[in-house]
Amino acid sequence: MAEKKKSLKLDLTIFENKGKQDFAQIIQKNKHKAIQAFDIFMDGIKNEATDSKETRRILIQYVAKQQLSKDEELHLKTRVYDVLKKLGIGVPFILIPGATLLIPFILRAVEKKGINLYPNNFKGKAKNIK
Repeated sequence: MAEKKKSLKLDLTIFENKGKQDFAQIIQKNKHKAIQAFDIFMDGIKNEATDSKETRRILIQYVAKQQLSKDEELHLKTRVYDVLKKLGIGVPFILIPGATLLIPFILRAVEKKGINLYPNNFKGKAKNIK
C-alpha cells in the first residue's frame, strides 16, 4: 500500500511578526525545496533511530554471548564510523565561534577531496533536491 504524504502548509507568520519578512519570503519562494529537504532530514533521523535500536540489540547480544555474525560485525563497524563522522562535524560547532556558517563549506571541501563526512543514513539523499 503506497503511503500518501500530507500536503504541508507552511505558517510563516512567526517570522513575519518578528521582523524577518525577507527570510519568510525566501522560504515561501523555495517552499518545495524546503519541504523536500525537511522530509529527507526526517527520514534520515528515523533511520538513525532504527539503526541505533539495532546496534543496541547487537551490543547486548555480544555482551551476553561473546560472538557476532559477519553482518552484525559490519553493522557495528558502520555505526562506529558514523559516530566518528558526526564527531568530526560536531566538534567545530563547540570549538569555533560561528562554525554553523562554516559547516556546509567544510562538507563540500572535504567531499571534493574524496572524504565523506555524511553519516550513511544521509548520504546522497540531499543531492536529489530539485
